[in-house]
Amino acid sequence: MTVNSSSTAAALALIADDMKAMDAVIARRLNSEVLLVSQVSQYIVAAGGKRLRPALLLLMCGALGYRGDQRFNLAAVVEFIHTATLLHDDVVDESTLRRGRATANANFGNPASVLVGDFLYSRAFQMMVDAGDMRIMQTLAEATNIIAEGEVLQLMNMHDAGLSEEGYLRVIRSKTAKLFEASARLAALLAKAPPEVEQACAAYGQSLGTAFQVIDDVLDYDGDAAEMGKNLGDDLREGKATLPLIIAMQRGGATERDIIRQAIETGGTERLGEIVAIVRQTGALQAARDAAAAEGQRAAQALTRLGRNTYSEALLQLATQLLQRRS
Repeated sequence: MTVNSSSTAAALALIADDMKAMDAVIARRLNSEVLLVSQVSQYIVAAGGKRLRPALLLLMCGALGYRGDQRFNLAAVVEFIHTATLLHDDVVDESTLRRGRATANANFGNPASVLVGDFLYSRAFQMMVDAGDMRIMQTLAEATNIIAEGEVLQLMNMHDAGLSEEGYLRVIRSKTAKLFEASARLAALLAKAPPEVEQACAAYGQSLGTAFQVIDDVLDYDGDAAEMGKNLGDDLREGKATLPLIIAMQRGGATERDIIRQAIETGGTERLGEIVAIVRQTGALQAARDAAAAEGQRAAQALTRLGRNTYSEALLQLATQLLQRRS
C-alpha cells in the first residue's frame, strides 16, 4: 500500500466525530471542586498531542463494527491514564519542555503534577467501572500495573551503559506499548470479538506501540527540536541507554564505545555532537529504524485477522506512516 504524508490525517479523519465525542467526555470528567486539579489537568490535556491511544481504540472499534457510546468513555479513560503517566514521567525525568511548551511540573511544580497525576489515575478507574465488564476492568488494571513496573524498570536502568537490547525492549513494551495493546484489546472486548480476533488486536497494538517508541528514541538523535517540541539529547541527559546508543556501542570501536558509555553513565551532553555522529556513522539510526519497521510488519500481519474495511485500512496506514514520522 502506498502511503503519503497525509495518510495519518486521512486515517484520523474517519474518527473525527468520535474524537469530539471523547473530548466532551474528557471535559465533563475533568471537573473537580479543587481548582488546582482542574487547572493542571486542563493544562496538559489542552497541550494536545497525537492522542494515538484513544484514536487506536476508536479506529479498532470501527474496524470491528462496534458503535456503542461506551467507546467514548473508554477512549477518555485511556487518555487519562496516558496523561497521568506524562505528568509523573516529566517529574521523574525533570523535563521542562513537552509538545513545544513548558511541562506541567515546570509550570505548577512537582507536588502538584504528581498529585494531579494520581487524580487522573483514580478518575480513570472510576470511569472504567461504568463499562460494567470485568474483562475490561482487568485489562486496564493489568495495563496500569505493567506501565508502573516499566517506569520502575526504566528508573533502575538509568545510567546503565550495559543495558541489552532485550532489557531495552522489556522496558518499552511495558512502559509504552502496553497501553497501545490495551487500547486495541478494549475495542475487541467492546465488540465481543472472538478470542483469536481479540489476540490479533492486542498484537497489533503491542507492535504499533513498540515501533512508535523506537522511532521516538531515534528522533532524539535524528530529529528537529522545533518539530519535536522537546529538547534533543534529553534521553542522553537522563542517562537512558536507548536502542540507537545500544547498537552504536555494539558496532563502534573502543573509543566510540567509551564516549557513549561515559555520556550514559554521567548524563553528560557536552559531546552530544560527537555521539550523534557516531550513531550515524555506525548505521545505528537505520538499524533502529529497521527494528521499528519489523514491528510495523508484525502489526500489519495482525490486521489480516480482521475483516478488510475502511477502518482496518486506516489502521494499516497508521502503522506505516508512524514509521516515517519526524516529530
